[in-house]
Amino acid sequence: MSANNFVRTLKNAKRIYAPKPYQHLVNLLSKTPLSSPTKLLDSTSTSLLAKLSPTTLRLILSDPNLTSSKCLRFFSFLLINQSSISFEPDIHAHITLICKLLKARNFPEAENLFRSASLGENSSYPFPVFSSASEICCYDPRIKAKLLNLMLKVYSDTGNFDEVSQTFDYMRSNGIKIDERTCTRHLLALKRADKVGVSLDFLYKMVKAGLEVSVYSLTVVVEGLCYNGEIRRSRELVEDMVGRGTRPNIITFNKMVDSCAKRWNFDELDLVLLLMRKEGVEFNVKTYGILIDGFVSYGKVKEAQMLIHDMHDIGFKVDVHLFNLMIRGYSRLGFMDSAFSLLGEMAERNMFQNGDTYWGLISGLCKIGKMGQAMFYIDEMQNKGIELDDVMFNTLINGFCNKGMIDKAFEWQVTMENKGFNADLSVCLKIMGELCESNRTEEARMLFNKMVKRGAAPQLASLASFVNI
Repeated sequence: MSANNFVRTLKNAKRIYAPKPYQHLVNLLSKTPLSSPTKLLDSTSTSLLAKLSPTTLRLILSDPNLTSSKCLRFFSFLLINQSSISFEPDIHAHITLICKLLKARNFPEAENLFRSASLGENSSYPFPVFSSASEICCYDPRIKAKLLNLMLKVYSDTGNFDEVSQTFDYMRSNGIKIDERTCTRHLLALKRADKVGVSLDFLYKMVKAGLEVSVYSLTVVVEGLCYNGEIRRSRELVEDMVGRGTRPNIITFNKMVDSCAKRWNFDELDLVLLLMRKEGVEFNVKTYGILIDGFVSYGKVKEAQMLIHDMHDIGFKVDVHLFNLMIRGYSRLGFMDSAFSLLGEMAERNMFQNGDTYWGLISGLCKIGKMGQAMFYIDEMQNKGIELDDVMFNTLINGFCNKGMIDKAFEWQVTMENKGFNADLSVCLKIMGELCESNRTEEARMLFNKMVKRGAAPQLASLASFVNI
């Protein structure tokens, strides 16, 4: 007898299928409602259930002649009606069925069964118990790899990060293929849990395990580091991973650029942009938007304007949002001529001015006391159907107060109230102060009472004597 024939004969000799009566029982219970009491079964079926043993149950669940769906139905029936059998299905039964479901590519049911066994209310199976059982019950290396990767996923999704680490180390030690996408999923879970240090350590565990780390996995960790303000560390990670063969893309760089711009960390930004050029990654529209926003918010309007010109030269569309950012930046610095120039450019490009456009202009005009011009744009805005929001109202009223136009300030405060908005406390205090100085105590008292109803009494104490309260 050849060696191959001998091995085949030996394998066949080891195949012990479930006894025929039990196959009939499985077929019967697979058609019976799960919650159906066992008294609805015939006496033969009830007797078979009573005689069922853990070993026979495993034989049934591993029987290739029985489909995974029938076995699952049978097993679910036993779990619900445990009084019909003399034992509680153990971890080996669970693993056997989970592997059968995985082999049939019924991943959702396999995951549900593992969740109930490992994380259910009455579960007492930590990872070492599962790993030991898998060595006994799962012979197919492919299915075992799927089982362990499933365990990685479930542990990660449920925040059992210690078990993830144990599962990963077990797979690595035993040469079991680890799914990089499952690892990425875990990195995302760690980021959501704000475990940035753990995610960085796990990424390097992936590297040491010989996994081909995707740019997506790298970007997840970079985003977590940047969110916590560790920009330098994120850049150094990218530089290190480039040397290991994982090249960052525009999404990776935009995460770092955004973090630098929002924190006005321009020294680190220069290093990130240098690395970006070194890797040959070009700016996209989002990169320009991030940089323009950061420069404008800091007051580097000229630098932002140069980026706008670059976008025009390249052929990128400069949208309304970017124009609004520039108008707001110029207005904040008091460069209203430049702001109006951009407004004219928007008109030439047939771009629709929205509420943010007018907010930038009006806030700038109010800041320098040009209330007549501010009202011109208020009227123009309202004629286009754009309503004032609470921020615009407060800015306008504050501008009138600073200009000494108390009648207008009080009038707009009433209009604001009629629109369902409440003026800021600081604005109301200014109005009341001006009214008191003008001996208009009745109007001041009316506004004072409204502010008290809003719960601002402690802040108004200094004005109480002026309004005779």
